[in-house]
Amino acid sequence: MSNRYARIAFSEAARERQRIAGSYRDYGAQLENGRDEPQALEMREKGFIRAADSFFLGTTTPDGWPYIQHRGGPQGFVQVLDDRTIAFADLSGNHQYVTVGNLTTNDRVTLFFIDYPLRERLKLYGRARMVERADDPDLVDRVASAYTGAIQKIAERAILITVEATNWNCVKYIRPRFTKARLDEAVALERRTAAADRDRLTAEIDQLRRENEALRAQLDEMSAR
Repeated sequence: MSNRYARIAFSEAARERQRIAGSYRDYGAQLENGRDEPQALEMREKGFIRAADSFFLGTTTPDGWPYIQHRGGPQGFVQVLDDRTIAFADLSGNHQYVTVGNLTTNDRVTLFFIDYPLRERLKLYGRARMVERADDPDLVDRVASAYTGAIQKIAERAILITVEATNWNCVKYIRPRFTKARLDEAVALERRTAAADRDRLTAEIDQLRRENEALRAQLDEMSAR
């Protein structure tokens, strides 16, 4: 089993804190076993990434400052190309190019995916490669295919990320939030469930009514004798 995430995330200072807190056995001790090799995406990670409509992207400036950027789009805007590669389109934005500039000097990235209704979150470490539209327009259009119309055409480049490691976080402190689409799905399900319950109860009432009528008929017949 790979312990790549632990090797990236748990510095000696972090491990020392874990020893003091008593959590080293749960975390830092992972470095004592396993292999230092990149992790492949499993089915759970792939499905979670494909279903995401947003994530946070972390890069580092040449001076060592972290930079976090939100990315959003329709479900599927982050594509899983294979077991170790994901990709998304870099759309034309405010033209600050902080992320692009950072990637020019340091290809290390971290991605943070979160599903608020399910209270699940996935962290991912990787190395990014940028492919400009001028160099491969077909690839950029393919990666931007989740978008439609004019939005697809403002994709300036594709960003391909080779996965190094992933890690699932606990659900603690995640406050559930619901998009309109999720709420619409929940309301529709509730209505279908209510309709099914109503139909079932109606059928049961009709059955009881028929049984009651049959019993009355028997009583009337017995009384007439």
